[in-house]
Parts: sequence; structure tokens; C-alpha cells
Amino acid sequence: MREVLNGSGARSAVTSGSEPGAVATDTHALQRAIERTCGYLLTAQRPSGFWQGELEADISVTAGYVSFMRYFGFEIGERAKQVQSLLLCEQLPDGGWSAYAGGGGHLDVSVQVYLALKLLGCSADEPFMHRARDFIVAQGGIERCATFTRILLALFGQVDWETLPMVPPEIMLLPRFSPITIYDFSSWARATIVALTIVFTHRPVYPLPPEEGVRELYALPSHSRRQHWGPRPKPGPFTWGRAFVIADRLLKACERRRRHPGRQRALREAERWVLAHQDTDGSWGGIMLPWLYSLVALGCLGYSNDHPVMAKGLAGLEQFIITDGPHMRLEPAVSPVWDTAYVLLALREAGLPADHPALTRGAEWLLDRQILTKGDWQVKRPHAVPGGWAFELVNDQYPDIDDTALVPITLQGLRLPDEERKQAACERAIAWLLAMQSRNGGWAAFDVDNDKRILAHIPFADFVTPLDPSSVDVTAHVVELLARMGADPARPALQRALRFLYSQQEPDGAWFGRWGVNYIYGTAAVLMALRAAGEDMRSEPMQRATHWLAAHQNLDGGWGETCDSYEAGGPRGHGSSTASQTAWALLGLLACRLEHDPIVRRGIDYLISTQSADGRWDEAAFTGTGFPRAFYLRYHMYPIHFPLIALARYARGIDSTTGEDGDGGM
Repeated sequence: MREVLNGSGARSAVTSGSEPGAVATDTHALQRAIERTCGYLLTAQRPSGFWQGELEADISVTAGYVSFMRYFGFEIGERAKQVQSLLLCEQLPDGGWSAYAGGGGHLDVSVQVYLALKLLGCSADEPFMHRARDFIVAQGGIERCATFTRILLALFGQVDWETLPMVPPEIMLLPRFSPITIYDFSSWARATIVALTIVFTHRPVYPLPPEEGVRELYALPSHSRRQHWGPRPKPGPFTWGRAFVIADRLLKACERRRRHPGRQRALREAERWVLAHQDTDGSWGGIMLPWLYSLVALGCLGYSNDHPVMAKGLAGLEQFIITDGPHMRLEPAVSPVWDTAYVLLALREAGLPADHPALTRGAEWLLDRQILTKGDWQVKRPHAVPGGWAFELVNDQYPDIDDTALVPITLQGLRLPDEERKQAACERAIAWLLAMQSRNGGWAAFDVDNDKRILAHIPFADFVTPLDPSSVDVTAHVVELLARMGADPARPALQRALRFLYSQQEPDGAWFGRWGVNYIYGTAAVLMALRAAGEDMRSEPMQRATHWLAAHQNLDGGWGETCDSYEAGGPRGHGSSTASQTAWALLGLLACRLEHDPIVRRGIDYLISTQSADGRWDEAAFTGTGFPRAFYLRYHMYPIHFPLIALARYARGIDSTTGEDGDGGM
């Protein structure tokens, strides 16, 4: 037995799980909760076999739909009222709009929403527009906006293109051995930057009448505004940020010359790249930013809206539109592979037979989605054999490592009519994953060794994270898969990954969560991976981790953490309790065999007591991460399948008649 701090700061005993008498949770209520959620999920399965919950982002994504539809010359009809109603409902008392539920007003989100409202016909004299304008100007106005907000405004003539950082198309002609090429950027930044090389060359402007403009959002008069982005170069120590500012000045000076040798060849190469990277559903990378700017780029090159490539791209946006009563939202992406794999894992954990028809249909749908063609990852791994899965319905260029680890974890717990096909798919996935391990022993989301730190200083880094370095949560999922597939503990790849995980533990015992909010997510993922890998769960690193989790339990028995935890000095592990984060914390503690500890019991009781009658949990919080400190996500399936996994694993853990471990992780 050892002592840890509970959520109130008092000391409580955390046992090794050898005190079954400590369990007081109503097992009948526990079983009913599990059955309710299973019933809900079984009814939510799509006819073709998959599950897909809404993926919600901040309101700027929907506002962007209004702006880009106007740019491309489309009227949105009745949707205009639906969007306007949603935008006004989301306005905060301070006049701004937030980047996530519960957050304060955010300058860039607020400027983008304000522009959309002007385009929808709202007068600047409306009281809600006055409040929005006052908030924006108080925050520094358009001058303080991130680069991508100012690019959007430049498309409508509200920002001078000259004040934006230059993205020369000649970057497309740099050889692979150059210090920097497009393949040194993260997949999401790469696809966006290639499109922007065309956009910045042509500098398109869709002129707005004065009443639809937003020049009132400037905090300074025109004669006082800076004409360039970034800090003024000053004498002093060298920094990469200052170097990029100077480089931008030089590029713009060159741009003013009439002759640009190689420019047309560079633009043709950018055009070829953009066309080659459109997916069959019309998207680029399955996410909004590269998608929309690729359409803008092609428009600059003379592609009309009815050109097949443009028509497919514009029509593809329809599958991302959610209508919710009087409101309409645009999803930033869709997550059917991720959702389906987790739902299958949850239902299997809850006791559904391995060959249950619903599970079989879902698994076969996943097998059909395995990507057997090469993508951008082959640039650094030309000899690797494809075998990954993407997050979305279609994204063949960019299978991701997280999904590719999760799907086989799920499939291994199921029994399918064609077991040979299943096993072959899992082996292909593992071979691809091993090829994608970075030199530091970890795994990134999409790329390998994508960690050139100087790129963190480019101007676009103020919103779009330009790098995709190894993260502990993705690495943990791969480690768990390798362990569950029977990898030799002494295998070099596994040993390197374990060293990476241990090296990333924070001094207080937690692990950072890159793709989920935040330390609760990262800590739980690592603990489950280390359990699967056969590590000593009573060792000092595990004790520090469980101490941290226990110390951050709320008085109601749950756990919560806000997106503010990504800010410097932000509240780590603190926030109102949510079902998904409570489930993560419980899964981490259960991985340490703490089923019988009162802290775990209180967490389980929290989940049972807050479950809705239909088997779901109400959760408005954004617990998914797109870009830390900039862009967050609310996965509507998270407060369903994660609590089910936690409840089911706890039920099995307290059942003295079974010694089974869980089938999969987080």
C-alpha cells in the first residue's frame, strides 16, 4: 500500500488491488449503465457498418464557410439564417467569440465571425456588432491577428497583401537535399503552404462594398499601422524569428523585380502537386484549411467553379455540414475510422461476443478502409510497404499513425469470417508503423523525423503548427499495439519507444497530451501502454503518475482539464469534471491495478450518476486538440465510448472470477 493525494489534498491509500472489500459500487447499477451505453451504440451504427459522431470545432469554421462561399460567388440561401442564428447564440458577454467551450473571447475567432456577420448583411450599427467591435479593438484589432486571419481578410481587400509574409512558389523546385523543402513541414502545413505559394503569387481580391468591409476593426489609423509582419529587425543576438523577418524583406524586394526566372515552372509544379493531392471525396487532406486554399489557388490559375476538380472540391463540402434544428455548422473534418475503432473496442470490452454481427460489420468496414497505396510519407520512407489507416472516410495521401495503431488493437479482439485477411492487415499495419518510427524512438501523427525546429519560427506558426514531432500519446498507442501483438520485449524498436516515453515524463509525474486535452489524456495513454508492455506498474515513475492523477480528482469524483492547460503556466489537470476525461483518468489508474481503490470507486460512481437515460453523457467541453494554443475539437463520441471502456474494464477488474486484462487502450 502507498499514499497519494486525493482531489481535496488529503492523503488517501492507493492499494495494489488486493482489497476487494473496499469495493462498494452498486454492481447492478454498474451493469445497467454498461447495458444502456451498449444499447445506444448498437442503434447508432450506420447501415454500412461504421460509426461517426460529429466533430465540432470553434465557430470560426462555420464563419469561414460563409466567407469562402461568398469568395467563390455562391449564395447560401436559407443556410444564411441558420448560420447567423448560431453565430449570435455563441457570442460571449464580452462581445467576442471563444476558441473552445468555456473559454474567453478569442481575437482571431472574433474577427472571422465579425466578417461573416457583415457578409450575411448585419449592420455595423447593431448592438451586438458594437460589442464585438469593442472587444476586437481592445484586443489589438486586425493588426494583432494571426497570419491566417489576415490572409482571409486579404482575399476581401481588407488587408494589404504586401503586409503578409511571402511564400515564394520557387520552394517547390528545391531539391530533396536542400536544408528546407515542403516535406520538412507537417502534412497539414505542407498542403496549405503549397496552395499558398500560388495564392501569394497572384494576390487575389474579391472586392467588398464599404458596408460589408471590416476596416473599423483596425485599432490604429492607417498612417500609424505597420506595413510588415513580425518584429522589426534590431541589432542584437541572432534569432530564427528575426532571420525570417529579414528573409521576408529580401523576398519582397526580389518580388518587385519584373523578371522571375523559374517562376512559371515553380507555379506549374505547385499546380501539379495540388491536383495530385485531391482526394476522391473532393477534399485535400480531409481538413478545411488546405482544402479551401487549394480551391482558391486553382481559381487563381483560371479554373472555373464548374471545372471537374473545382466542382468536386466545392461539392465535397456538403458532407461536412451539420444541421441542428435552427442552426447549421461546418465540421473541420470527419472521424469515422477513429470513432468506429473505438466503438468496436468499447462494445467488445463491455462483453459483446467477438463475432457479434454488429462488430463483424464494423470490423469488415475498417478492413476495407486500409490504405494500400503510397502517399507523402514515402518521400522519407521510399521502401516502406503501405498499410495504414486514415482518420477520415477518404484520405489516401495521409494515413495516420494513431489510427493505424488503434485499428489493429481493436481487430485483435474480434473474430471475423476471414481471419487470415484480418491477420494480414494487422501485420501490414505493424510493418508500416515500424518503418515510421522516428530516430528519437517515438512516433508522430503522420510523418517521420518531422522536427526541424527552425520551422517553428515561420510566420504561419502562429496558428498552424508547422511540425509533426513525436508525441507520447501516439507513441503509447503504438507501444500498446506492439505489446499486444506479441512483440519481443527486447525488440530494439520497442525498447527505443519505451525509453522515449520514460524520457518525456514531467517532473510532477504526468505526461503531455498532444492530441487530447491534455495531461490526463497523455498520462492515461502512457500508463496503459506500459501495462501492456509488461513494465513494473509499482515502479517509481508509475507511482508518480498515479499520484498525479489521484491528486487531480475533483470533489465530485470526476476529472477535468481545460484547454488553458496548454498555455504557459496554465492549470494542469484542473477543470470541471467531464465524462471523457474521467474515463481517461480511470483507465490510467486501472492500468496500475487500482480497481479496489476508493479513488477509482468514486470516479466510477461519478460516471454512473451522470449518465443520461439513453446511455450517453452530456459533455460540452472540447477535449480534443488540433493545434495546441490555437485550435481545439469536441468529439461527440468521446463521452460515449470512453466511459463505456472505463466502466467495462472496472467491472471486469472487480470480478474475482476473471483475471482477464483489457483488450485495448485509449
